[in-house]
Amino acid sequence: MKEKGLSVKSVVAIGIGTAIYVILARFTSIPTGIPNTNIEIVYPFLALIATIYGPVVGFSVGFIGHTLSDFLMYGQTWWNWVLATAVLGLIIGLYGMRLDLEHGAFNGKQIVMFNVVQLIANLLSWDLIAPVGDILIYSEPANKVFLQGITATITNFLAIMILGTILLKAYAATKVKKGSLHKD
Repeated sequence: MKEKGLSVKSVVAIGIGTAIYVILARFTSIPTGIPNTNIEIVYPFLALIATIYGPVVGFSVGFIGHTLSDFLMYGQTWWNWVLATAVLGLIIGLYGMRLDLEHGAFNGKQIVMFNVVQLIANLLSWDLIAPVGDILIYSEPANKVFLQGITATITNFLAIMILGTILLKAYAATKVKKGSLHKD
C-alpha cells in the first residue's frame, strides 16, 4: 500500500533547506541601491534544492524560508514577495524533475534550458506577482514596485545563472554517470 504525503527525505529537505535559506537571506544579501531590493545569494541555493528535491520542496523552502527571514529581519512579512519566492521554487522544481542530476547529467543544453526556465520563473515572480501584490495589498506606488521587481528579476536571474549553474554542475559531478560503470 502506497502512502500519500511527503516522504521523510522531503520533510528533512524542507527543514534543513529552510534553515539554510534563513541564514543565507540574513547574512548574504548585498544592497542594490533600490529600497528593499538586494542581490540575494539565497536564490541559487533555492534553485539547487528545488532542482534536487522537486517542486513541493522548492515551494515549501521558498515559502517558509522567506516568511521566517522577512519576520526576523523586518518584523513583518510581505506575503506577496513570499508567494513570489515560493512560485520561483515551484517552477524551478518542476523543471528539475526533467533533469537527471542523480546520474551526473547536466550538459550544455540542459544548462541553457534551466536558465531559460529560471528566467521565466523570475519574470513571473518579480515582475508580476510581487509588484502587483504590492499595489493591490499595500497600495504601493506602481513605479516604485515595478523598479524593485525589475531589479530583483535581473539580480536573481544573474545570481542563479552564475552560482546556481555552478552549484548544479558541481552536484551532478558528484554523481556516478549513467552507464559509466562496466563489468571487467
